[in-house]
Amino acid sequence: MIIVRTNAALISVLDTARQQGKRIGFVPTMGALHPGHLSLLKSAQQLTDFTVCSIFVNPTQFNDPADLINYPRTEEQDCLYLKTANCDVVYLPSVDEIYPSNWEAPIFDFGSLALVMEGAHRPGHFKGMSQVVFRLLQLVQPNALFMGQKDLQQFAIVRRMLQLMNSTIELICCPIIREADGLAMSSRNVRLTAEERTLAPALFQYLKILQAPNLSLHYTTPNDYLKYVEMQLKAIPVIQLEYLQIVAVESLQDITHWNDAKAKAACIGVKLGKIRLIDNVLFN
Repeated sequence: MIIVRTNAALISVLDTARQQGKRIGFVPTMGALHPGHLSLLKSAQQLTDFTVCSIFVNPTQFNDPADLINYPRTEEQDCLYLKTANCDVVYLPSVDEIYPSNWEAPIFDFGSLALVMEGAHRPGHFKGMSQVVFRLLQLVQPNALFMGQKDLQQFAIVRRMLQLMNSTIELICCPIIREADGLAMSSRNVRLTAEERTLAPALFQYLKILQAPNLSLHYTTPNDYLKYVEMQLKAIPVIQLEYLQIVAVESLQDITHWNDAKAKAACIGVKLGKIRLIDNVLFN
């Protein structure tokens, strides 16, 4: 495994790989790696010939300064993790490498995709996220980009960005990896207290109701389901519900009837104590 910290070193390694005719797969991360990240790397290894994983805690996508300060940074452990998983290149840039003084961020109009759910609760988040993904794609120029379903809204916005760029990069969505009790794996989970950790699986327990057969027999409309779950979560004071929405996967807009969209998702965002958690399930 090769570790590079500068753009020049990264480009040199990737130029060699391209000259050898290798397809490049890219997994962007903010570190604090867990099996969910490694599942993205595994998918990249299956579908491409040369894998690049970046670790960069992007300051422009944090609307809460405390969240940026407290975000876990485990570079040495992450690199060992990736080496064991046979990643080809790890890119560990500084802020100056990603955002040099002479670089200007492009402006994209994501419309309603960026205004709902996370966009409504984290102003500026998707502007910063799309900015860093654009910059990383500039540098890596992969054949395929691998992202996780857990950040479904982020995936939808990157998909839209690639369309606006007329990009040929293949964007691949990888399934959520969960703990044994159903909690979606996240770098933030380590910051939960013992009590909060026991409560966190409730998010998935309520979401997976939607994957049961004959759903409409139990909940006539999406709103009936939403009211039920909101009532259940109110009984857990430490969980502060920020949003719970049932949306069409393509547009991320709310649906009012089960047959309004074929591919649907239920998306949830909460604050559990001081930690924000998100999750979602896909269903038809």
